[in-house]
Amino acid sequence: MSISTKYNPKEVENKWYQYWLDHDFFHSEPHPDKTPYTIVIPPPNVTGVLHMGHMLNNTIQDVLVRKARMEGKEACWVPGTDHASIATEAKVVAMLKEKGIDKRSIGREAFLQYAWEWREKYGGIILEQLKKIGASCDWARTRFTMEDHMSESVIKVFVDLYNKGHIYRGYRMINWDPQGRTAISDDEVIHKEVNGKLYFVKYPVEGEEAFVTIATTRPETILGDTAVCIHPQDERYQSLRGKRVIVPLVNRSVPVIEDEYVSMEFGTGCLKVTPAHDVNDYELGKKHNLEMVDVIADDGSMSDAAQFFIGEDRFVVRKKMAERLKEEGLLIKVEEYKHSVGFSERTDAVIEPKLSIQWFVRMEELVKPALAHVMDDEIQLHPAKFKNMYRSWMENVRDWNISRQLWWGQRIPAYYLEDGAFVVAETPEAALQLARKKTGNANLSAADLRQDEDVLDTWFSSGLWPITVFDGIRHPDNPDINYYYPTNDLVTAPEILFFWVARMIIYGYEYRQEKPFKNVYLTGIVRDPMGRKMSKQLGNSPDPLALIQQYGADGVRTGMLFSSPAGNDLLFDVKLCEQGRNFANKIWNAFRLVKSWHTNDDVEDENNKTAIAWFEARFNQALITLEDHFSKFRISDALQTVYKLMWDDFCSWYLEMVKPAFGQPLDQITYQTTIRFFEQMLKILHPFMPFITEEIWHLLKDRKEEECIIVAPWPKADHTEDRKEVDTILLGGGQSIFEAVTNIRNIRNSRQIPPKQALSLFIKTDTPKIYQRFGGILQKLANTESVEYTEEKLSGATSFIVNAAQGQPDEFFIPLGEAIDVKEEKEKLQKELAYQKGFLQSVDKKLSNEKFVQNAPEQVVAMERKKKADAEAKIAALEEQLNSLGS
Repeated sequence: MSISTKYNPKEVENKWYQYWLDHDFFHSEPHPDKTPYTIVIPPPNVTGVLHMGHMLNNTIQDVLVRKARMEGKEACWVPGTDHASIATEAKVVAMLKEKGIDKRSIGREAFLQYAWEWREKYGGIILEQLKKIGASCDWARTRFTMEDHMSESVIKVFVDLYNKGHIYRGYRMINWDPQGRTAISDDEVIHKEVNGKLYFVKYPVEGEEAFVTIATTRPETILGDTAVCIHPQDERYQSLRGKRVIVPLVNRSVPVIEDEYVSMEFGTGCLKVTPAHDVNDYELGKKHNLEMVDVIADDGSMSDAAQFFIGEDRFVVRKKMAERLKEEGLLIKVEEYKHSVGFSERTDAVIEPKLSIQWFVRMEELVKPALAHVMDDEIQLHPAKFKNMYRSWMENVRDWNISRQLWWGQRIPAYYLEDGAFVVAETPEAALQLARKKTGNANLSAADLRQDEDVLDTWFSSGLWPITVFDGIRHPDNPDINYYYPTNDLVTAPEILFFWVARMIIYGYEYRQEKPFKNVYLTGIVRDPMGRKMSKQLGNSPDPLALIQQYGADGVRTGMLFSSPAGNDLLFDVKLCEQGRNFANKIWNAFRLVKSWHTNDDVEDENNKTAIAWFEARFNQALITLEDHFSKFRISDALQTVYKLMWDDFCSWYLEMVKPAFGQPLDQITYQTTIRFFEQMLKILHPFMPFITEEIWHLLKDRKEEECIIVAPWPKADHTEDRKEVDTILLGGGQSIFEAVTNIRNIRNSRQIPPKQALSLFIKTDTPKIYQRFGGILQKLANTESVEYTEEKLSGATSFIVNAAQGQPDEFFIPLGEAIDVKEEKEKLQKELAYQKGFLQSVDKKLSNEKFVQNAPEQVVAMERKKKADAEAKIAALEEQLNSLGS
C-alpha cells in the first residue's frame, strides 16, 4: 500500500462525508434499547451564510454529538433554519426594489410568493456550508420554522396562551423600528452610548412675562409636549405650581404637573412631558391623564399632528427645530452631551418609543418555573456565572410585545368584525364559528371577518423549536417527542440567552411540564487578535470556507477550539488554524512511521513491555481527565488533553521508546499493541478531527464496510484503586526518565556533542528501582553506554537534578573529562540559581497575599505551594553542585 507523504484534506473530506451520508451514520430513530442523546441546532437565519461564530458553535455541537454516538447512544442532532421575519423581509424588499417593485403595490400574497421563492433559492446555503465543517446532523430531520406543521403548532400555541389569559391586545408604549417599519421587543433593543447635544429651551409661562427653561436631547418632540413636570419639593419652581406654560412653536397651553419622578439634578430640574414618545413620559401621562400627541410617523418622519416639518425625517427636523427656536429667541444654549440611545438589534436604526396597539404576552406567571429550574440547577448553564444575569432578567421581565408589522412570518390568528370586536382561533373556519357564537349572528360569513395584518415575533416560534422539531405541539404523545425530549445539551451564544433560551425554557414547562434541555453551553464571541468583534464593516472576519480550503476542516475545527473556553470570548488568529493543520500533519507522520515498520516473531523485550505499560497508564490517566473536562463542558481543555497526549506522550515518547533501529524489525506483539494504541488515540481524536481520523482508521488495517470510526466504541477508563496505584508508580517513573532524557539532550546541544556519541551516566538516588525498570529506555533515548549508580557526587562531571520536589532529589552526573569547562559550568549553574531564586520570590509574593490564598480555588493555591517546594529543592541542589565545583 502506497501512503502519501503528506496529508491532503481536499482528497479526504468530501470522500468520507459522502460515505457517512450514504451509510446513514447521522440518521437517528427512537431505539428502545439505547439511551437518546439529542441536540437541536440553534437555527441560523434563513438569510445567513457561514461565519466564524457559526463555525465555533457548530464545531462544539459536532464534538458532543460524535462523542455521544461513539458512546453507543442514539445520537440525534436536528438541523434547520429560522424564517427570521425582519431580516428576510428586508432582503426580499431590497430584491424587489432592484426590480423596480414596491412591496405595498403588489400586496401581501404576491409579496409572500416572492419571499418563498427567495427562500427556496437561498435559504439552504448555510446548511450546505455546515456540511463542509463535518457537521454530523440528521439531515433527514431538517426543519424550517415556517413549514406548514411548524406554523400550525405556533398558531395553536398562540390560541392556547390567549385562551389562558396569557396573551392580550393593548394600546401601549412600544419600541418602534422606523427602518424595519415594525415594533420590536425590549430584548431586541441595544443601548449604546452616543455623543449628542442638550438643548436648553424657554417655555413661556401663560399670562406672564416669565419663562421656564427646560433641557432636552430631542427638540423635535417638543411638538408633542402635553405638560411640564416639576418635583414637588423643588424650591426653585414653587411659583409654577398650578400654572400653565406655552409649548414653543405650536403655542399649545399645557399644565405644570408635580411628580417625584423628576430628577432635580438633571438639566434644569424641569421636565417636558411627551407621553407619545418616551416610555417614562407615557407613565406620567397615564398617571396625570395627559393628552397623547403622536408627532412621529411610522417611517420616522414628522406626522400631521406635529403641525411643523410634516413628512421630514426626525433627525433633519432636530436641527431645523434648533434653528427655528434660535430665530424665535427661545433657544438659550446647546451643550455637548453623552447619553444612552436605543438601537434596533436587527436594523441598527435608532428606536422610536411609540404608542401603538400591539399583542403582548403576560410574562409574570409564565417565567416562574423557568426561573426556578435554572436556579435549582435542573437546567445548568455553563459557565454558571450566567445564572445571575438570567435571574436578573427573569425577575425584572416585562410583558413581551409579540406582534410585528411585517408580512413574512406566522400571521396572528385574530379575526376582526366590522365593529372592531375580534375572535382568536386556529383557522378561519373556527374563527367564523366563534364569531357567530359571539355575535349571535348565524348569517355571518368569512367575508365579514378580517384577519390581523401583523405577524408574530420570530422568537415566539423559535422558542418552540425543541418541541416542534419533534411535532410535540400538534401530537404531544408521538414516539419522537417521547423519546428525544427533553434534549440533552444546547450550544448557543450568551447574547440570545433571553431572546431564545429563556423562551424555550418557558415553553418547555408550559407545554411539556419539563425542561427542554439539561445543559446550556454558552460560547463566547469570536474576536480578532485586537479584541474587536468580527464584522463585515471592519473586514476582520475571515471566510470559514476559505480557511477550510487552506487548512482543512480538521485544522480549522481544532484551531477554533484551542482557545475557546465556555462563556469567554475567543481571540481568533489564523495561526490557530496553522497549529491545527500542523497537528493533523503530526498525526499523519506518526501513522506513516508506524506503517513503515516491519515485524518478526521475536519475543517482546523488557524495554518495550515497560513502554507499553507506561503508555497504557498514561492513556488511562488522560482518559479520566478527558471525561472530567467533558462533564464540565471544558471543550477547549478536552482538546488540549488529547493534543498533548498525542503530540507529547504518543509521538514524542512512546513511539520513540519502541521504534526499532533503522532497518531492524519490531516484534509482532509490540507492533500490534502500537496499532491498538493508535486506534485508541484516533477514537478520542475523532470528535475533534473527524476526517483525518476516519482516513487513518481505514488505512491502519482492513475493515468491513460499516466498521467506521464514527461508530467505533468510545474507550472506557479504569477507575479502580489497584489500577490507580500501579499507574502512579509507572507514570512517576516515566516522568523521571523523560526529565532526565531532556536534560541530557540539552547538555548535548549546549556542548555540541553529536547524538551518536554514547555518554556515561551516573545516578545518585535513594530509589534506584525507578531507573532500573526504565534503564534500557533511558539508555536508548539518551544514547548512554551505561547507567550506573553512585553514592557519592562525581567531581569534574556536569550534573543536573531530577525530581527536585522530593525530600532527596536525584542527581545525575555525566563525566565529560576534558570536555568540561569548570568556569563555564559554574556560570551555567549560577544563572540557573539566579532564575530559581527570582521565581521563588514571585511565588512567595503570591502566597503572602492573604486575599489570593483565601479566594483562589484550592487547586490553584496547592499548585503555587508545589511550585514553591520545587524551587526551594532546586535551589538547595544547585547550591550544593556549585560547592562541589569549588570556589
